[in-house]
Amino acid sequence: MRVFYPLASTTWDQAEQDALARVIASGRHTMGPEVARFEEAFAAHCGSRYAVMASSGSAANLLALAAAFWHPDWGWRQGDEVIVPAVSWSTTYFPVTQTGLRLRFVDVDPATLNIDPDLVQAAITPRTRAILAVNLLGNPAALTRLRAIADAAGLVLIEDNCESMGARLDGRMAGSFGALGTFSSFFSHHICTMEGGMVVTDDRKLHDNLLSLRAHGWTRGLAPDSHLPIDPDPFQRQFRFVLPGYNLRPLEMEGALGTEQLAKLPGFVAQRRANAAIFRSLFSDMQDLDIQHETGESSWFGFAMILKGRLAGRRAQLVRALTLAEIEARPVVAGNFLNNPVIAKLDHSVASALPAAERIDRDGLFTGNHHYPIRPQIERLRQVVEDVAKGA
Repeated sequence: MRVFYPLASTTWDQAEQDALARVIASGRHTMGPEVARFEEAFAAHCGSRYAVMASSGSAANLLALAAAFWHPDWGWRQGDEVIVPAVSWSTTYFPVTQTGLRLRFVDVDPATLNIDPDLVQAAITPRTRAILAVNLLGNPAALTRLRAIADAAGLVLIEDNCESMGARLDGRMAGSFGALGTFSSFFSHHICTMEGGMVVTDDRKLHDNLLSLRAHGWTRGLAPDSHLPIDPDPFQRQFRFVLPGYNLRPLEMEGALGTEQLAKLPGFVAQRRANAAIFRSLFSDMQDLDIQHETGESSWFGFAMILKGRLAGRRAQLVRALTLAEIEARPVVAGNFLNNPVIAKLDHSVASALPAAERIDRDGLFTGNHHYPIRPQIERLRQVVEDVAKGA
């Protein structure tokens, strides 16, 4: 059913249809040259040496954490800590514990909704090995400062950039500041390959780990000079396993779609930023909510609103009014993730109080953004919010 203001919409046209038809006609459907072509283009887009495609953004996060855990020079052990923000999506956190590492939660900045660098600095312990920064809803975290904190403490910076493809900070692409950066090309994200994800890195050993872990932990397809042990017997080499890997490979269709979509990404982001300018002009003066403060050049995944004043505690009422107006809305990702029941099953500690995350959990929501103009939709959103605030 079509709604007036949907959360997400298709970005495909004839180019994507032709790409799918080309792959079908080729007879090669499993991961192959189309995926490799997309990886090469994506690495160039990000300014990174390597890009490795995965079956989803969630899979990209799992690959990134596992590749770091098994880096031969870093010496990570089970129980080592990764500092994470309290507000993000579930698959930011699950790969940390699935790799045997321990989550260490800190609060987010209430203005940017991203991890608070001051709290990160205070949360570091002798067991800390990495900072996992999340660029939330298109908005880059304080990546330059986080990189400096990580470098000074001998830590690894990893970016979950799954919601922020195309964002920039200090002249660099978000996702390229850390040792590893992850991306998603799920339907509702900036580009769509049906399902799909990507990991970028400049580190050759991480790259080879990613390739091995993506395909069962074997060495097939690795260059002879890899740091991973390559069996000299080509027959044995086909089924020789060196890391505890997964099967997180994408399809050729997804790779072909990615190449077409990546070419359109600058235009998509430009229109999203134009829509954001309208949103900010209509909402920045509202006294009953806060909107996300932009850092650098956000790619504006969506429009976050944190209710206050007359709207504080009335999110359910506002959501009902939005639904009647055919405006889709969602929580700000998973809110304060520590309020999810699954947290009892995850090894973790909490390094700071979480007032910003709690407020987001209680009074936060967001609406969608699109690659086409949506002024009428944003104007209706403003009217509904204003009517609810006034009690209409």
